[in-house]
Amino acid sequence: MKPIFFVTKPLPDIGIDRLRRVGEVRIGKAQGSLSEKEIVAGAADCLGMMVTPAEQITKRVLDQLPQLKAISTYSVGFNHIDVSECTRRGIGVGNTPDVLTAATAELAITLILSVARRVIEGDRMVREGRWRGWEPVDFLGVPVVGKTLGIVGAGRIGGRVARMAAGGFDMPILYSARTAKPDLERDCNARRAELEDILKQADFVSIHAPLTDETHHMIGETQLQMMQPTAILVNTSRGPLIDEPALIKALKDGTIAGCGLDVYEKEPDLAPGLADLPNVVLLPHIGSATMETRSKMAIMAAENLLAAADGKKPPHCVNPEIYP
Repeated sequence: MKPIFFVTKPLPDIGIDRLRRVGEVRIGKAQGSLSEKEIVAGAADCLGMMVTPAEQITKRVLDQLPQLKAISTYSVGFNHIDVSECTRRGIGVGNTPDVLTAATAELAITLILSVARRVIEGDRMVREGRWRGWEPVDFLGVPVVGKTLGIVGAGRIGGRVARMAAGGFDMPILYSARTAKPDLERDCNARRAELEDILKQADFVSIHAPLTDETHHMIGETQLQMMQPTAILVNTSRGPLIDEPALIKALKDGTIAGCGLDVYEKEPDLAPGLADLPNVVLLPHIGSATMETRSKMAIMAAENLLAAADGKKPPHCVNPEIYP
């Protein structure tokens, strides 16, 4: 009997086709996140499940899927999965690291430039027919070249942003990380610093930290007050790293100059007032949204799922300790 796999959202065919070569594939709805009830119903009798960060795979969900042997997430992050509970039950969990590094780093740079040069405001004026020609004091932004960039979390993506910024825009780099990054310091003339020092000194701050209990709301009212009034904050990592009501207040009060976001605290909902602010650029979580990247992610996620469903360690395994 062929195994059954549940994929919570439609993904690029190149990944789904790999699953169909081995077994039956059920696919969830195209829009919105699935409820607990919908996840359990879709994955009933399934050997493996492929999920996205929009679905919460909790102990209660796992309790209702005793036959499940494998979970693969179509993402680098896996905080939406109770990995410790999966490990206890012998369920292999895989993710998709590395493949989206360049695409997400590109988007962080895009947000920096878009906010600094007021790109969205200008685009809107032209589209709405309100532009009446060049004026010497219209849409004055801030320069990027030579300004200090603070990287909060200098892992794969943060490190790539630093290299792009240093190499392309001659930006001095300050970075935070659990351990020193000698290669980054050598290649970018970067300097490791504490978060407080980064916030105080950087003209631009780009967040690339993982979401944990310790990093939840790591940027709140206190941290925003440390930043320069001309500073710009960018987040392409995880929404809950920033206290959104505190951010809105800081943007309204002029505590910081602007912000670019690709992720939000309660996606897809925005904190009240965020969308009304002129000094923010808001994107719909498209950090990895290139055809090449998303296709590679689909292949990796499928290969993880197939391996774990077969009792083997996934190529990109989150809980390798369950395998001999």
